[in-house]
Amino acid sequence: MSFKITDKVTWVGKIDWELRHFHGDEYSTDRGSSYNSYLIKDEKTVLVDTVWQPFGQEFIANLKKEIDLNEIDYIIAQHSEVDHSGALPLLLKEIPGTPVYCTSNGKKILQGHYHEDWNFVEVKTGDTLDIGKSTLTFVEARMLHWPDSMMTYMSGENILFSNDAFGQHLASELMYNDLVDQCELFEEAIKYYANILTPFSTLVTRKIEEILKLKLPLNMIATSHGVIWRDNPVQIVEKYLKWADAYQEDQITLVYDTMWNGTRRMAEAIAEGIKSADHNATVKLYNAAHTDKNDIITELFRSKAFLFGSSTVNKGIMNATGGLLEMLRGLGLKDKKAAAFGSYGWSGESVDIIEQKLKDAKFEIVKDGIKVLWNPDEDALKECFEFGKSFAEKL
Repeated sequence: MSFKITDKVTWVGKIDWELRHFHGDEYSTDRGSSYNSYLIKDEKTVLVDTVWQPFGQEFIANLKKEIDLNEIDYIIAQHSEVDHSGALPLLLKEIPGTPVYCTSNGKKILQGHYHEDWNFVEVKTGDTLDIGKSTLTFVEARMLHWPDSMMTYMSGENILFSNDAFGQHLASELMYNDLVDQCELFEEAIKYYANILTPFSTLVTRKIEEILKLKLPLNMIATSHGVIWRDNPVQIVEKYLKWADAYQEDQITLVYDTMWNGTRRMAEAIAEGIKSADHNATVKLYNAAHTDKNDIITELFRSKAFLFGSSTVNKGIMNATGGLLEMLRGLGLKDKKAAAFGSYGWSGESVDIIEQKLKDAKFEIVKDGIKVLWNPDEDALKECFEFGKSFAEKL
């Protein structure tokens, strides 16, 4: 499958309808994804990125239907992660010696992945490649989200090949932002940002401001995953600026894991107390063991505050809650307020452990945690209600 984006640019990637996990099992892709590769035909012919290795043979076969491979003058490897570079070894066996344009970090990482000494051409921000009537300008995007990441701007067509920035894991044969379901599109876009780009939010803001100062005309943002932004492409740039700025909505989220439903009942009572004090806030509850972890992270990203709860087990906390707290520590969400709760049978360490993990992740603990022995009775549930009410009032 291929299709023309403009007279000069053709999409030659792969839609992966079956993909359900990414980055190992770290990221859920319930709507599939795509690996977007672009073929530019001007006076010179350029291939921008490839596809994931499992689709390498298919990619090469389809590319041959579009062009004699020997006509490819340059390959641009914007990012060395294997979902973008996986077909490079097969391609360069077909056309050895073809220049591979990448950042200096890109060269190191590509060599680390494939142990090949290809014809690398190292580029940095501001470097250009004249391909005829159009010029390609390279823009380093270090740590968005790898050290080697970069973007490429094509003059004339006014296309920003943005690699991972502004993308989504969303499979669609429609391929453009104005044709797909808007709720699905922005749900996947914010999930992508929350789970992948949040740790680099300061860099996101800085890089976008740097690009905006160039005042480049922009007709499209051609991402490496998901749909291409052609209808008002700046809208996703504006979203990124908001998401990068300690983003929060009027939402409070409770995340818990429970052995015999005591902690669940606590969560429900706390939620009722929150709602009694903050009528306008959206309050959401998630059992960490039953809900996709990346979806929970997205909800926490949206939240102004959250509470974590767990039963005590073996002097510790339950697996799903602990895993999410570790993910949060790495993501570095900003300006979030938090508290802990949990039930126990005899030792009761869970609340203290959760509080410490929340502190380690730099969240403001607005209220000492609450713990309940065994299954909460009516008095304990009233205490939980008051705890939730007080928590909301302190925000």
